[in-house]
Amino acid sequence: MVNVKEITAYLISILPELGINKQRELSRLIYEIAKRDHLPVTEVLQPQKNLSFERAKKILLQKRYPSSFSTAPKNAFYLPKLELDPAQRADLTPHTFSPKDIYIESSVQDSALARRARKMFPQAYFHTWDGKQKVGSVNFSRRTDTLLIHQEKYDFLKPCPCSQGNAGCGYNLINLGFGCRFECEYCFLQQYQNLHAILLPANVQDFLDKIDEASFRKGPFDRVRIGSGEFTDSLVFDELTQYSQDLVPFFRQRPHLQFEFKTKSTCIEGLLKQEGAENVVVGWSVNATEFIREVEHFTPSLTQRLEAAQKVAQAGYRLGFHFDPVVPFKDWQKAYALAAQQLADSVPNDKVAWISVGLLRFSRELKKAVENRFPENWILDGEFMLEFDGKMRYPEKLRQEVYESFVPHLKKLFPKAVVYVCMEKPKICSCSF
Repeated sequence: MVNVKEITAYLISILPELGINKQRELSRLIYEIAKRDHLPVTEVLQPQKNLSFERAKKILLQKRYPSSFSTAPKNAFYLPKLELDPAQRADLTPHTFSPKDIYIESSVQDSALARRARKMFPQAYFHTWDGKQKVGSVNFSRRTDTLLIHQEKYDFLKPCPCSQGNAGCGYNLINLGFGCRFECEYCFLQQYQNLHAILLPANVQDFLDKIDEASFRKGPFDRVRIGSGEFTDSLVFDELTQYSQDLVPFFRQRPHLQFEFKTKSTCIEGLLKQEGAENVVVGWSVNATEFIREVEHFTPSLTQRLEAAQKVAQAGYRLGFHFDPVVPFKDWQKAYALAAQQLADSVPNDKVAWISVGLLRFSRELKKAVENRFPENWILDGEFMLEFDGKMRYPEKLRQEVYESFVPHLKKLFPKAVVYVCMEKPKICSCSF
């Protein structure tokens, strides 16, 4: 791991006149290059005669962004202050979901969800929550220690929040839960979630009651698409919540709508206990095998996800797959082609409703969270810059190359599915590939 104090001391030794802001920018660049290339700090920027801040920054930017330095706007390079805190490091010790403290809002003390929680976790300490009492850990890694069962009163339905400038796909959301027990290094929740606990609503029927009267966007699909899974995995807690027991029959009776469970989990028992429905899609986030193994901690393997997909397809559900985030690491073409072929070999082609593809993108705030929680990560080593929507993205040329390579391959393997690009500017999404 690169030592920040060592970087600072070295910079002062070769450029003693640097101000704090200039030192901050050069420290950030040296850190990212040394980490990516596994170099000692002294080899990243070597002393030379008449070395100035401007010269040093140019040298470092060219090393950090070799393919885009000459074409990218200078304000696209994001160089925040290095603020590495070992105390924030993610806990990757394997564990089961077994909350120590369970808070239940007064109004849902007698709900079915509360009763199941008492039965499933008899060892937990149970508390009555008044809506004001502070709950959860100060450490994001300890969020599964606390479960909060509450009555949702406001946030029932909403359109998928595409960033400004992105081409929307007409997706609609019901947020049945907040928080996840998986530890994916790119997860936005580690920067976004300020209540470090698992939140589950006990009043799922109130969500469903809003649907018939709601007006939804349709996008480029034959029917309105509604899904859960923005702030949690749709199925990872289904043994406890049993939301699937309410959602499947509800949407089976509304064939003009499509509902998607978005998941990485293999918790499909609730789905298999009931008759499937053609307009209920179980959508798995999938990726290259090595990416899942090294980046998506605690999640099932690609093989395990596809075995679960086979079972739900046999039970009468349709399938969705989301190659998101795609990361163009070394030999990525081969790795993603193998993953796509594994999909094609594992599931019935005519059961696949849609496949989305999206390259890794993230907020500026998430960059700091990832490098603190996963200091050995390699997903931040790419040439990420501030892009059209304020997010950190790969250069447009690289994104276009990935889509032009991968999207036609998926269309060839799955000719009956809708294959689309997710969260991208209209110019890219409108390409025929």
